[in-house]
Amino acid sequence: MGDGQRSEHTERTEHTERLWAPLSWWATASVLLAAVWLVLVVSTPVLTTIAGTAAAATLVLGGLGSAGAVEVGVRAGEFVAGPAHVPLAMCGAVVALDEAATRDLRGPRADARAHLLLRPWVRQAVRVDLCDSADPTPYWLVSARHPVRVAAAVAAARSVPGEGSNRAR
Repeated sequence: MGDGQRSEHTERTEHTERLWAPLSWWATASVLLAAVWLVLVVSTPVLTTIAGTAAAATLVLGGLGSAGAVEVGVRAGEFVAGPAHVPLAMCGAVVALDEAATRDLRGPRADARAHLLLRPWVRQAVRVDLCDSADPTPYWLVSARHPVRVAAAVAAARSVPGEGSNRAR
């Protein structure tokens, strides 16, 4: 397959999205930091106020930023969910879940052996069943803003020769 064809297939089969926190969470974090600053400014010396506010900002904004920086999707023949990834050849059925199905699967019908990558600000998810008999994990439940697109990308990548097949590692 020529480079042009490979590039075209890659564009069609690779889909990733980042699960950034919504603007309202960032606004809430800013209000929290303003409250911390106000408490410190009226009760501590200037240097303590600056240091305390900087420390609080680092913790709050850094934590919120890193929690939202996870990537979900299909890349280089693998299903990617944050730092975890699994070859597409090991993926079985992929189901896009709406809010109700996601809530049900993360709650009453949850399997304790499942791999979860969930973000509270993303209400939909994909369920990726695993076909590896050596792995006790039955499925991955992964938050996704566009679960239908993620499921379609997995299906498309598996239909491209070499994308979803077992490759030497």
